[in-house]
Parts: sequence; structure tokens; C-alpha cells
Amino acid sequence: MNITTFAKRLCLLVPLLLSPAAFAAEMMPSPPQLAAKAYVLMDAASGNVLVENNGDQRLPPASLTKLMTAYIATLEIRRGQIGENDPVTVSENAWRTGGSRMFIKVGSQVTVSDLLHGIIIQSGNDASVALSEHIAGSEDAFADLMNKTVTDLGMTNTHFMNPTGLPNPEHYSSAHDMAILARAIIHEDPAHYAIYSQKEFFWNGIKQPNRNLLLWRDKTVDGLKTGHTDEAGYCMVSSAVRDGQRLIAVVFGTNSEVARAAETQKLLTYGFRFFETQTFYQKGTELAQAPVWKGTTNQVKAGLAEDLTMTLPKGQLKKLAASMTMNPQLVAPIAKGDVIGKVEVKLEDKVVHSADLIALDGVEEGGIFRRMWDSIRLFFYGLFN
Repeated sequence: MNITTFAKRLCLLVPLLLSPAAFAAEMMPSPPQLAAKAYVLMDAASGNVLVENNGDQRLPPASLTKLMTAYIATLEIRRGQIGENDPVTVSENAWRTGGSRMFIKVGSQVTVSDLLHGIIIQSGNDASVALSEHIAGSEDAFADLMNKTVTDLGMTNTHFMNPTGLPNPEHYSSAHDMAILARAIIHEDPAHYAIYSQKEFFWNGIKQPNRNLLLWRDKTVDGLKTGHTDEAGYCMVSSAVRDGQRLIAVVFGTNSEVARAAETQKLLTYGFRFFETQTFYQKGTELAQAPVWKGTTNQVKAGLAEDLTMTLPKGQLKKLAASMTMNPQLVAPIAKGDVIGKVEVKLEDKVVHSADLIALDGVEEGGIFRRMWDSIRLFFYGLFN
């Protein structure tokens, strides 16, 4: 596909990654106003925030904290640092942890997998402490690991002091950050994400239900986690899929278990009704070829470093235009992944989204005669251009 063909096709196809406020007055009603301290609605594929109120406000996250505890545990499993069937000896510290419990016994051995289920489904503080000690040696060391992961994920308004979410003045997060974390959980490990949809878990003779009421009310909802303390109020991170589109809804500080489910449902209903998402090009797909000077080959394949996935109000594709430009005079050597151009998406005359084009393959420096000949050609090219 040449550059001109790609640009024409992109003009017809590429959707828009921008604030829905640009279209709200003309195309859709205002988003619902929720009875919550803060909330965010995010598209899971693009990461676009569709609705938010106080989304970056630092608030106590209560047991939403356990999303990070579980995320780190699954990371450690995938890295081979721990195994799902590894036995974990329950310490007295874990056993004594107050709040919601899995009811594990001091001195007993529980597998990593069972503890993970106890954290996600039963919201067990005791299970969270036991697993954190198994991974890092202590709660404090695990909190350091949590905060390193916060930085890695770009969660700019989050700081953890423990793996449970029990109150601490220095323990906080935001609705936006929790949406970022949920997106990572969903995309990076689908196998373990399936745990979040389970409605109940039976352990030690006790069957406890998942506190996410939407798992019973809405068959499109398949996660993630609830939280509650007197300070935090009732909080929830949920996700649902309809017609191939996945949304993530986060609410902080509602006044009851019923209210957090109802307010979350409002967000999801609004998002699915008025927005659409589509992936038009996947990362690594060849979109064009650019000329290269002084190389072993005279062209390099160009593509995108990330999927070209966009979220926009429904029916807005025809208003967009896009173009692609290559960096002038690309000279070898070129390494795979080097930025060699840019795609720009415009609404009228305003650039609303841009993405780097990268080299999909490396191009080594050519032989001496090729370099000399291209030097002469470049001289005249520069002279007349």
C-alpha cells in the first residue's frame, strides 16, 4: 500500500480519540450526574475517558486496593516467581487482620490460587496479607512493590500503604487510576481475569458471595471489585462487554451497596448507548513503505507502535480527515522501532490525535559505492528541493 492510498483510506476509516465534550452539545445528552464523590467511565480498548467527575481526586480506595494486590500476584505467577499451587503458610499477622475475611487459619497452608480467589471474590483481608507476605516477605515490602507498579502503570494519584485497603492517611487512589489498573488487569492476563466474574467462593466450610451486585443483574458485566469503609463509602470498579465493546466504570464514595451498583449501571448504559470503539490497524501492520538513502535496501516498511484504536460518539466518522507524513531524507542505518513519520487525525483544521510511524524492520548501512552514489543523489535532491 503506498502513502497516498493509505492516507485516503485513513480519511474514510479512522475514528477519533478526543474528549466527548467536542460533540456533546450536538450529538448526545449530557452524561448522568451520579450520587458519588468521584467517577470515571473508560473505554477499555483505547483507554479514552468518556465521562469523569473528580476523576483525579485522591480518595481512600478501601478494598479496591486488592485489585493491585491481585494484579501483582498474577504478574509474579506469569514471571514464574510463584506457582498457583505453591503452599502459603498463614502467619499470625495475616490471621489477625480485621475486616472482611476469607477465614484462613493461622499455621495452615493455603495455595496461591485459593488465596487469589479469596482476595478477588471474598475480598479477604487475611488472604491479602498472607499472599503479600509470601511474595515480598512483609506487608511493608509488598507496599513498596505496589508503589513501584503504580509508577510503571502511570497511576499518578495513587499511593499504597498496605495490600488490603484498611484506612491509612497515606493510602489513596483515584477513579482514573483505578480504571487504568483495571484496564491492565483485563488486557494482560485474560485467564486470571475470569476469576473476577465468579459469583461466589467456598472455603473452610463457608460460601461467600461476590459483592458486585451487577454480576447478578447484568449478564454483560464480568468484573471487577467492590470496596467499603466508613471513610471511603461504597466504591466499585466494574467492566462489561456489549457487541464487542468493553467499558470500565469506576465509582468512589456512594452511600450504599445498592447505590454503587445503580450508579455504575448508569455509567455503563450511557457509554454503550452513545459511544463506539473500533481498532482499525494493529501495531506492527505494514501501512506504507518509505524511501531510504545509503542503505542495503532502498525502502523501509512503516507501521504503528500501538494499535490504532479509537473511541468516539456514534456516527462521527465522516467528520474526520487524516494524513501521513514521513521524515525527510531517511538515511541508513535505521533500527527497527525508530520513528520515521507521523499520522495526524484532524477535525476541521484541528489536530485531535497523532501517532508515530515506526520502522518495522531495520535497514543496515549500504556498501561504500551505494553510499557514495546516494550522497551524490542527495546533493542534487537538496539543490532542487
